[in-house]
Amino acid sequence: MDSLGPKIKQLRLKADLNKAALARKVGVSDVTISYWESGAIKQIGHARLVALAEALDCPLSQLLTSDDVGSSSALYLYGKPPAPWLAPNANRIVLPVDLISRYDWHGDCYLVTPAPGEHFDFLDTGDLAAFGPTDACDEPGHYLIEGENRLYIDQLEMDAGLKEGDRVVGRLLARWRQHEGR
Repeated sequence: MDSLGPKIKQLRLKADLNKAALARKVGVSDVTISYWESGAIKQIGHARLVALAEALDCPLSQLLTSDDVGSSSALYLYGKPPAPWLAPNANRIVLPVDLISRYDWHGDCYLVTPAPGEHFDFLDTGDLAAFGPTDACDEPGHYLIEGENRLYIDQLEMDAGLKEGDRVVGRLLARWRQHEGR
């Protein structure tokens, strides 16, 4: 899918909502809905994306993923290696460029959530995250790191910030909190 706009329209029609009804549920004008669907407005804030998913009665992952890439279910992130996108059934997602515009990212992307009972810094139970597989920290950000037979998320400035024996396996590109106000 090239953009989020057609996905919003598809899900709105599936939910049997007109633009005005969806606008009321999300707390925006019907003109804003038209602009989102047409792509005239390319940047939609995280709070509005969460409100859209709720108004369309769909998981955020369904709103953000492309139908032509396979299942829209998130991959579970466990504390032990390997990274979840190395599983044979791991489905890539296509994120609209405006959601990761702060990164120059052109590689694969995967939707991930902590597995039941798992805890990660920077990612709480119920949160969704978009990760891009990488083996290097080429700019500051949050990365998934493999070390001492465990996976963890840490903020890195450059590869030099890694502990001895650790290696970068993914970059956190976007994150959506389950609850507002956290």
